[in-house]
Amino acid sequence: MLTIKAPAKVNLVLEVLGERDAYHQVSSIIQSIDLCDTLTFNPSDEISFSCDEPSLKQNNLVVKAVELLRQNTGCRLGMKIDLHKRTPWGMGLGGGSSDAAATLIGLNALWQLGFSRDELAMLGATLGADIPFFIHGGIAMVGGKGEKVKPIPELPPYWFVLLVPPVPGIPEKTRHMYSKLKPYHFTQGQFTNAALSSLREDKFDLSLIFNAFEDVVCDVFPGLRKYQNMFKEAGAQRVCLAGSGPCLFTIAPHEEDARMLYSRLRAQGVKSYLASSHPGNSTGPLDISMPHWI
Repeated sequence: MLTIKAPAKVNLVLEVLGERDAYHQVSSIIQSIDLCDTLTFNPSDEISFSCDEPSLKQNNLVVKAVELLRQNTGCRLGMKIDLHKRTPWGMGLGGGSSDAAATLIGLNALWQLGFSRDELAMLGATLGADIPFFIHGGIAMVGGKGEKVKPIPELPPYWFVLLVPPVPGIPEKTRHMYSKLKPYHFTQGQFTNAALSSLREDKFDLSLIFNAFEDVVCDVFPGLRKYQNMFKEAGAQRVCLAGSGPCLFTIAPHEEDARMLYSRLRAQGVKSYLASSHPGNSTGPLDISMPHWI
């Protein structure tokens, strides 16, 4: 049996540069966090998949990742894969993409397929734009459609408080969010560059966080404004959008501050999470026995 953790992520910077070949081009800085799903792999004669959230069993990226590996290798070995969900889905935290990345990493080792990290990332990009990042994890600059990943040296641990608003989900949420962007929402990478300059000095300021979707998210999720205000009233210095939303987050400088803010949100009956930055697996051999992944 093999167990792999699949961390969620937040975008510290998410710029949309424009469109090319019918795809939006991004410039982003992404940090994985230790809010994790868990995947368990057991040898089997056949492929089987189970998930403790029944609504996510159909069309799951885990199954698509298995099919992708089999199609590209001709491998016909079996595996029983069980997914325990903890990361809220459809919230901009990348849980499904992380699950797929963990599946690619796990099966690459268990089936002894011999793919390098970069090769797995290239394969994963055909399934989802965030998957290449999760092959690396940690903190990284991401470009193109998401397939270009450049790891950044790890920072000292940061604490994150997440608020998951009970707003109605919408089909094809990410595609819908991109459709709301107009040319005046596009930027030229200046926010990414400013954040990179700060990160090179081993620090990160809340004022450097930028997300192109913040201008349109309340049009798509009208009830979100209430929870932004609630977050601020609980003591958040700045309320930020996770990915394409609607999850909200803030960064706290110290664990004590994060726990206090988290407790205030919980006391108000708001679904929230406390997490810290999650280290990556971007150096050395692609070895799932490394403690960062297990």
